Amino acid sequence: MKVLIVDDERNIRESLKKYLRLESIDSAAAETGESALRCLEREAFDAVVLDLRLPGMSGQEVLAWINSRGIIAPVIMISAHGQIADAVAALKAGAKDYLVKPFDPAELVIKLRYLVEDKRRENSLEAEKRNAGGVNLLIGDTVVMRELSAQIDKIAGSDVTVLITGESGTGKEVVAREIHRRGKYAEEPFAAVNIGGIHEGLMESELFGHEKGAFTGAAGRKQGLFELAGRGCLFLDEIGEMPVSLQVKLLRVLQERRIRRLGGNDDIPVNARIISATNRDIENLVREGRFREDLYYRLNVFRLAIPPLRERREDIPLLATYLLKKLSFRMGRLLPALTPGAAEKLREYPFPGNVRELENVLERALIYREEGAITPGDIDLPGAAGTARTAGVNAPPSLETIEREAIRKALTRTNGNRTQAAAELGISRKTIINKIKAYGLEL
Repeated sequence: MKVLIVDDERNIRESLKKYLRLESIDSAAAETGESALRCLEREAFDAVVLDLRLPGMSGQEVLAWINSRGIIAPVIMISAHGQIADAVAALKAGAKDYLVKPFDPAELVIKLRYLVEDKRRENSLEAEKRNAGGVNLLIGDTVVMRELSAQIDKIAGSDVTVLITGESGTGKEVVAREIHRRGKYAEEPFAAVNIGGIHEGLMESELFGHEKGAFTGAAGRKQGLFELAGRGCLFLDEIGEMPVSLQVKLLRVLQERRIRRLGGNDDIPVNARIISATNRDIENLVREGRFREDLYYRLNVFRLAIPPLRERREDIPLLATYLLKKLSFRMGRLLPALTPGAAEKLREYPFPGNVRELENVLERALIYREEGAITPGDIDLPGAAGTARTAGVNAPPSLETIEREAIRKALTRTNGNRTQAAAELGISRKTIINKIKAYGLEL
């Protein structure tokens, strides 16, 4: 947490800074409203302690400026006994609380922690609504997974920018969340966005936010994910899908640590750590001129390569057990055991769709086997004989198989161009992206 203290009395500024330091709270101080504005323009703060009466620009005017800029840091007003009516007016104008001088600094700390934690919780909920995926754990005990975990430990405590690479379905967001969970700002929000799943026209608003009237339908101000992440983490999945026009703006954010909302005129400081991921050959995109080289170097400060499931087959039983627990709970089923034969059948399959495909296979197995242990016959794998779906009969292809093959052929005809393939199939780009992930069809 970092707090801005705004008061024209030096002894108050210094005593509060010392007390906050003892409580492991970082702070900065300003003696005038004008200097407070300069601080807020340079840096993002988690909260502001603001005196009502200041020389020159008043506390009420500073509060109005904060509200006009849409700065999301909660404000606590401090006032003398005779200014209580003004403090109440400040609450109506957007301040979150107030204290009357002289006050107990311990009470201030309690209020600060409550307000900042409440704002973090609110931001986290909003970020999760726009999230690219769910919450999982990093699971695996093979050598490659232990090495990956060791690398995460090395970088988690720093603010270094990380690029995660790996095939579709390997768990790149899981790794990003694990970096955040082990980091020094784990209590801050984790905001995630799937770049490939958002229409280009909406992407800028999602990342940077917008002001009221910025475009048709913008009925009010909206904070972008950079702001919602606070001092936490912003995870940019499928970064290779980002349009070149937005790559320029992202590069500026990484260089200057500032954003500008769509339709706004003011720069807003941001502190979020950036983790990006791609299943594409990003170096090839750079060579083809489809991804900026300078942005690539900014994102690729530290690189983590996630191994595909076929390179860590011994982890499959562990992953299967975890996924069965999750799926059973979601489906309202008793948790079934996985027989050794079923586990071996899973280990032998290469899983081109990786963990996502494994989860789909297990979900089908739970549907086939309503009770009792899951056996090899319940495991329905592409090309496998004697499964629950095909045993004893010459069953026609399922709708899923037909859809998968149609998408695969469309992607082949369009050289992997998702937009063209979606248009050819008469579906939206977002739908085809979700289907590609579900079926493990990344080219």
